[in-house]
Amino acid sequence: MKQLLKEIRKCEVCKAHLPLGPRPIVTGHPDAKIIIIGQAPGTKVHATGVPWDDPSGRQLRKWLGISDADFYDETKVALVPMGFCYPGKGKGGDLPPRPECAPLWHDRLWEKMLKIELVILIGTYAQKQYLAKKTEKNLTETVRAYQNYVPRYFPLPHPSPRNRFWLSKNPWFEEEVISDLKERMSDII
Repeated sequence: MKQLLKEIRKCEVCKAHLPLGPRPIVTGHPDAKIIIIGQAPGTKVHATGVPWDDPSGRQLRKWLGISDADFYDETKVALVPMGFCYPGKGKGGDLPPRPECAPLWHDRLWEKMLKIELVILIGTYAQKQYLAKKTEKNLTETVRAYQNYVPRYFPLPHPSPRNRFWLSKNPWFEEEVISDLKERMSDII
């Protein structure tokens, strides 16, 4: 696993497309029981090199009901985005994750993490990749139908502060989904 992570962190496959240059950000360990698959690092995470080290990460840890220590303990939680590097800025926020990363690295990572009990899929990109044709018509409906995917997968919206409107429009999310997620996290951790 150490060798694979070293190889990933040296990756420059999509260097020509990255406005800030390559800085693959990923964590994992053979003993990890949870994988969190997000989109791609933002500029703050790119700068620090620490995954989910931003307001979205703080919100995510609240949703999970776990401490920073547990969240960043690689023997418990692997942090594997769809795109390992900051993809650049688009009109409505960051660009989508680069399409090269997941096909190039995810299977190799999974081969090293055989104790995984829960895969948390954050956002549409991760959900489409891992739930394939089993997703509902949109992210909201996929998250609402989360029980169709457990115990292996748990779909979530992105915890970005930009999603405050979505959260206020969907109160069932925090009432039902988050309480179940916290319980599952507690059982596994």
